[in-house]
Amino acid sequence: MSQIERLVEMMQTLRGEGGCPWDRQQTHASLVQYLIEESYEAVDAIESGDDAELREELGDVLFQVVFHAEIARSEGRFAFEDVAQAVADKMESRHPHVFGDADADIESVRANWEVLKAAEAGKTERVHVDDGIPAALPALQRAQKVLSRMKRRDMAVPAASNADVQSEQQLGEVLLGLVQTAREHGWDAERALRDAVRGVTERS
Repeated sequence: MSQIERLVEMMQTLRGEGGCPWDRQQTHASLVQYLIEESYEAVDAIESGDDAELREELGDVLFQVVFHAEIARSEGRFAFEDVAQAVADKMESRHPHVFGDADADIESVRANWEVLKAAEAGKTERVHVDDGIPAALPALQRAQKVLSRMKRRDMAVPAASNADVQSEQQLGEVLLGLVQTAREHGWDAERALRDAVRGVTERS
């Protein structure tokens, strides 16, 4: 038995008759906070450069995936194997330069990636510029994704700040200063940016 099979079987035991009462009562919705927390902890481990910590945190993220898959399996919808197959099929289709005969230079790879993602997105009609961009993303990350998509669609984007920023470090300092401004005024910086992004998407 592989370790992934062991983990999947363990999750079935935890969720089964005579299993853990807490695990058995969980739902996709109740586990959202844990999936987010474990993902951020994995990011912290990556940035720390500690292999032992990263191994542990990646395991915690994997456990969340297995947990959600088991909930779905118990409800007769899909299982972990379906999750693994879906992502493997998607990655294979997005890498024709490896699994097919497409060009393998970096510019061709980037171009093909965007084309293939757009084709996949076409399976679900996208009317608004932010369709498919998770609303739960942190506001700054969501803003970057929305603006990038607007640029690709040749849509008008907000003017860039006139602050003299020449490096990522300086950008971070400017952003930190804006957060301090928000704090001094009692404003919620996250909500302010989220509202601004919403305004841009509603006008587009």
